Amino acid sequence: MFKRLRGYFSSDLSIDLGTANTLIYVRDKGIVLNEPSVVAVQDEPGRSGKVIVAVGSEAKAMLGRTPGHITAVRPMKDGVIADFTYTEKMLQHFINKVHGNRTLKPSPRVLVCVPFGSTQVERRAIRESAEGAGARNVAIVSEPMAAAVGAGLPVHEARGSMVLDIGGGTSEVAVLSLNGVVYANSARIGGDRFDEAIMNYVRRNYGILIGEATAERIKIEIGSAYPGQQVRELSVKGRNLSEGVPELGADVAERGIVLTGGGALLRDIDKLLTEETGLPVVVADDPLTCVARGGGRILELMDELGPGHFGLE
Repeated sequence: MFKRLRGYFSSDLSIDLGTANTLIYVRDKGIVLNEPSVVAVQDEPGRSGKVIVAVGSEAKAMLGRTPGHITAVRPMKDGVIADFTYTEKMLQHFINKVHGNRTLKPSPRVLVCVPFGSTQVERRAIRESAEGAGARNVAIVSEPMAAAVGAGLPVHEARGSMVLDIGGGTSEVAVLSLNGVVYANSARIGGDRFDEAIMNYVRRNYGILIGEATAERIKIEIGSAYPGQQVRELSVKGRNLSEGVPELGADVAERGIVLTGGGALLRDIDKLLTEETGLPVVVADDPLTCVARGGGRILELMDELGPGHFGLE
């Protein structure tokens, strides 16, 4: 009863719980939080346990710069929970931050977007983590579906729409029709691999070790998936389509692939994929927030259409 009462003072949330970043969409407000999925923990003197000292942006700033007794960790790996306790605490921090200073502890209805390829065990862990963070009701939706809805694709129509969502830990491709996933595949490769490739290149060619933060900055500022005419420089300091969906293949060939996720922001990645697949490729508007915004839209549609759509669990 008390949990229901707290629910009246809480906002419905769509959470894109990503390997690199967590985004939260609030109904009628849009994206209200976009922070790194990072937790900084510190050894407690005289005790065997650890205590959380920072979450999100503040914790990410500590990556590679922490003293020995403080460790900056990513509780999500390849789109799934690597550390249950830290994930729960991180979610709790973000949910409280979104609701601000309120007398009653928030107890929102939450929709969490998860990789299509995640197992039932992994999905249960995410559900339990969200519930442990204070959610009174938790729904799960696959990221490709949320991304497609967020990108404005007509997933409700009886024709194929194709989306490629490139996140930090996973990349997922899906063909959708009639509010369902007709075909999907997931690879645990994403933007983090871009960073690793940059780190390896710098070490191999320049004999310098760079950290994750520096590699990410190189990727964002001068990184490109496709060779261009302009040479960009930056100074840093060291350290097939035919399988499975023949009826919808023609739609995809005509309308192409829509890129979503943070990895879609890499300059000219659409050109590279067009050359490799022979299909038209476009980057969605604000691709980084597509999953969270799509989840928010699904939350709204749940009241109209009921839960039997979009592959909700």
